[in-house]
Amino acid sequence: MSKRGRVLVAMSGGVDSSVAAVMLHEQGYEVIGITMKTWDYAASGGSSKETGCCSLDSINDARSLAVSYGFPHYILDIRGEFGDFVIDNFVDEYIAGRTPNPCVLCNTHIKWEALMKRANMLDCEFIATGHYANIRLHDNNRYVISKGRDENKDQSYVLWGVTQENLARTQFPLGSFTKAEIRQMALEMGQKELAAKSESYEICFVPENDYRAFLRHKKPTLDQEIGPGNFLLSDGTVVGQHIGYPYFTIGQRKGLGIALGKPMFVLEILPESNSVVLGEEHELEKSQAFVRDVNLVKYASLDQPMEAVTKIRYKDSGMLSTITQQGSMMQVDFTHHVKGIAPGQSAVFYEGDDLLGGGFLMK
Repeated sequence: MSKRGRVLVAMSGGVDSSVAAVMLHEQGYEVIGITMKTWDYAASGGSSKETGCCSLDSINDARSLAVSYGFPHYILDIRGEFGDFVIDNFVDEYIAGRTPNPCVLCNTHIKWEALMKRANMLDCEFIATGHYANIRLHDNNRYVISKGRDENKDQSYVLWGVTQENLARTQFPLGSFTKAEIRQMALEMGQKELAAKSESYEICFVPENDYRAFLRHKKPTLDQEIGPGNFLLSDGTVVGQHIGYPYFTIGQRKGLGIALGKPMFVLEILPESNSVVLGEEHELEKSQAFVRDVNLVKYASLDQPMEAVTKIRYKDSGMLSTITQQGSMMQVDFTHHVKGIAPGQSAVFYEGDDLLGGGFLMK
C-alpha cells in the first residue's frame, strides 16, 4: 500500500470523477476505481439510446481510463438496492402529493453505503467522488462539508444526508477547482473526448426527463386508480379538471392544461381529494417552513435558534432565516418571503460556506 493510503474512487465515466481519480493517483494514493450500475434504461421505459453514468459507454470509458493509468477498476451492480429504495420512493412521493429528491436519497442511502461496503472489502481507507464540495475536520471534532469553489457547480446541497461516520473516510478532490479547470486538466491528460463530454441535469433514471411517462411505466394502473380531478382556487372554487394530481408539482406554471386568462401556478396538491390548487405567483410566497428527517453536519445539535441561509432547491441562491431545532424537525423562519416551498424537496442550511445540515420540506 502507498504511503498516502488506498482510496476507492467512484467513477461514472464523466470528466469530473475521471479527473478526480487521476489527481489522487498522481498524488500518490493507491487508487481503485469503481463504477456503480444503478439502473437499466430499458426497464425505465426508455426508447432512445442509453446515455449517462450507467450506460455501457460510460462504464467502458471509466475502465479504459483506469487501465491507461495502471490502477484496477470494478463494476458494482446495485440495481436492486437502487430500484427498491430510490425509484420506489420516487413513485411513492408523487403519489403522496410530494416532489421527490432522488439524488439526496441515492447519495445518502445507496452510493455512500455501497462504496463503504466495497471499500471495507478492498481494505481502502478512503472513498472519493467527483462532487464539487470540500470537507474538513472542524475544531469540534466533527467533519464539515463546505461549498465548492465553483459556485455554479457546488454540490453540497445534495450531500446533507451523509453521516459523520462516512464523511470521516470521504475525500472530494475537486472542491478547490472550477469546472473549466477540470476540463483543462482532462485536456492536459490527453483526454480530448473526456474533456468535451456534456453534462446531464436530468434525473438519471427518468428517460427524456418525462417523469409523467415514467410514473405511468412504473405503475400502469395509475390513471385508472386516480383518474381526473378538480383544479381549485384558494377559496375552493372549481375552475376546471386536471389529469390527476401526481402529475403536478408545487410552483408549476407550464403544462397545466388549463387557461384562466392570466399566469397561474400550482399552490398546493391535495391527494385525499385528487385536487390541485392554483393561484397567482404572489400566492406561492411563504415566510415559514418545517423540515423533517433533519441530519445535522457541522454541529451535533442546535441548542438554541440560530441564523442561517436556507436553500429550498438546488439552484436556489438561499434566503437568510432563523432555524430552530425541534427534535428531528427544524422550524425555518425566513426574513423575507420565499416562493415555491415544495414538500418532499430538500431544505439545506448554511453558516457561511459551511453546510449545517438539511432535511425534507413538509406541508
